[in-house]
Amino acid sequence: MSNHPAFAANRAAVITGAASGIGLAAATKFAGLGMKLMLADANAEALSAAADRLAMLTGRPEDVHFLVVDVSNAGDVARLKDASYDAFGEVAVLMNNAAIGGGGGVLGDRAKWQDIIGVNLWGVINGVQEFAPAMVRQSEPSAIVNTGSKQGVTTPPGDAAYNVSKAGVKVVTEALAHELRNIEGCRVSAHLLIPGFTFTGLTAAAGATKPAAAWTPEQVVECLLASMAAGDFYILCPDNDVTRDMDERRILWAAEDIIENRPALSRWHPEYKAAFVEFMKAGSVRRQD
Repeated sequence: MSNHPAFAANRAAVITGAASGIGLAAATKFAGLGMKLMLADANAEALSAAADRLAMLTGRPEDVHFLVVDVSNAGDVARLKDASYDAFGEVAVLMNNAAIGGGGGVLGDRAKWQDIIGVNLWGVINGVQEFAPAMVRQSEPSAIVNTGSKQGVTTPPGDAAYNVSKAGVKVVTEALAHELRNIEGCRVSAHLLIPGFTFTGLTAAAGATKPAAAWTPEQVVECLLASMAAGDFYILCPDNDVTRDMDERRILWAAEDIIENRPALSRWHPEYKAAFVEFMKAGSVRRQD
């Protein structure tokens, strides 16, 4: 299967959160396709090391640019957009991927909440608002990929701040896709990347061994490319423990909390534990032709 047309040699990709994890895996894959890169991250040391590694790997140091950016700061993101267009004259792929974790519960620390919302949600909004108008004016096919999370869809208890931020990314990306497809002549598509359990800096302590259940960032990026080539908006990635069917049933159960007027987050409510187990045994939620 061929790639989405935005992924082409000599075209440019801008990736936030590019110094590690899914962002670095994406940068490595895109470079392998012959793309030019603008890497952005708040971690200056890790970002410089990633850029050096990619320049050596590709043998094209002139095609690998980087900029230290706090995506929660609209001015920083505007600077990133200007630097990208100055370097490349166009942007084929924008990947709003930067994220942090650890916000905590609803009654948790307000400063942590502000940090999480600032990076994870405002970082995406800033990226979209700065880059999308310029990308719409381009004549070549282009794409905006925003990295969400299953926690922004089923919102499990434990880290409400992170869930809220990623639920916001889902809503922003859905609205973006709708607006883009209603602009006459627009050749920019929007996509929501929803990784499964992935072994990255957000999920692993330093020196930890990858759990058997987790996918690698490289597997997530391969899923991203295949799904975008198929024209998918929702890129729902499995992992080594959770299948697509399992994800679909969990998402359906969460949606039916409203329809059935169940208690909030009933999947984790003791009175609904047995019912949820039975629900999960039913198999695919998709209609069989």
